[in-house]
Amino acid sequence: MSFIKKIAVEWKNVSVSVRLFFIAAVLYQIGYGMFSVLYNLYIQELGYNDRMSGTVVSVQSLATAICFIPIGLLGDRWNRKNLLIVGALVSGLLFAGRSLYEAETGLLALAVMSGLFASIFQVLAIPFLAENVGKAQRLAIFSLYSSLVLAAQVLGSFGGGVLADGLQSFGMQRADSLKVVLLLGSAATLAAFLPLLFMRERAKADIVAERTRSEENKEKSSRKSDTKFIAQFVFVQLLIGFGSGLVIPYLNLYFTNRFSVSLSGMSLLISLGQIMTIVSMLIGPSLVAKVGQVKAIVFFQMLSLPFLLLTGFTNVLLVASVSFLFRQALMNAANPIQSAILVDRVSAKRSGIANSSMQTAFMLGWATMGPVQAHLVSEHGYYWGYAITFSITGTLYVVASILFFVMLRDKKHHPANPVNNAISS
Repeated sequence: MSFIKKIAVEWKNVSVSVRLFFIAAVLYQIGYGMFSVLYNLYIQELGYNDRMSGTVVSVQSLATAICFIPIGLLGDRWNRKNLLIVGALVSGLLFAGRSLYEAETGLLALAVMSGLFASIFQVLAIPFLAENVGKAQRLAIFSLYSSLVLAAQVLGSFGGGVLADGLQSFGMQRADSLKVVLLLGSAATLAAFLPLLFMRERAKADIVAERTRSEENKEKSSRKSDTKFIAQFVFVQLLIGFGSGLVIPYLNLYFTNRFSVSLSGMSLLISLGQIMTIVSMLIGPSLVAKVGQVKAIVFFQMLSLPFLLLTGFTNVLLVASVSFLFRQALMNAANPIQSAILVDRVSAKRSGIANSSMQTAFMLGWATMGPVQAHLVSEHGYYWGYAITFSITGTLYVVASILFFVMLRDKKHHPANPVNNAISS
């Protein structure tokens, strides 16, 4: 409760530009939430098989991953506000195109293009906030941003599923109802560029002037250690990305295919998973204070594994739903702590490239696993196909957790501000 009070106090002190950015982020994530849950269901309704859904997820993720580092470098050199405006505007237009275009080549081409522009918001959101709030405010503001991103995605995914079911109850065809909801999501994402137009970004010269001489000297001496740490961190994130890419993008298909869950029911489950993630993120700092950052990450990840396997092997909807919720909360509770380690152990001059590299590794995992997941489900059916993919994911998570503990175990350092990755593991 004291942490929530601190967030409320810090929110009163932030600039108008930061508040406008939060409005834009909420609009953007509502549209993203609708697409992330409903789009591959829409692809199925168009008559495509599971392989097509996997291919679309893969090419979009690959395009996003390729752009992470270039966008991060552009953001360090150019005006982040203008890049964010372009990202929101073009993403909204591309989402609308994906809602309307039904030919295979168009689905793949638009997926690639939307992946390119979606990377802008993912990469530049946190650096923009970091530059426009004081250091003392960052912990509260980053935490608030992380929570609002998830809440907006909940609103988009759950509201989209309920609306699609409602339209079908009035006689609309399933594919048409999904198309309408996706168009509404596109409009929400497109509208995000409006608040961004009125923001004011701090001049780069002012930001550079705030760096102390001691900070600059520290950055010069830490290049080698930073490179080694980033490489280790990226490798672990790549393994987690491989595991996550086998399961997370297809959870909606898992519930609808194995249990014939309605769109509303599926959207409710995904939304509850996001809500539990928000709660678990508030628990994370307390555990970090007791056992340290790395041990807390390993604890959350390992504790999530029994629930992951239970979800993959059960034929009981209630068991699958409850175990999914606990897995979602526990695994994703580690995300802000991972970002805290990254901010803490890498010098400020290289924090941008470190964050971009981490996200690139994770998204490469998603990009490469789509066809593998689709092949396993197509070959082995909706029970054993998902059971196998969940088992492989569990194995990769175990290996990643062990390596994370061995390579990145806690050292003495000052507490850092946690930053949300915003991608579900």
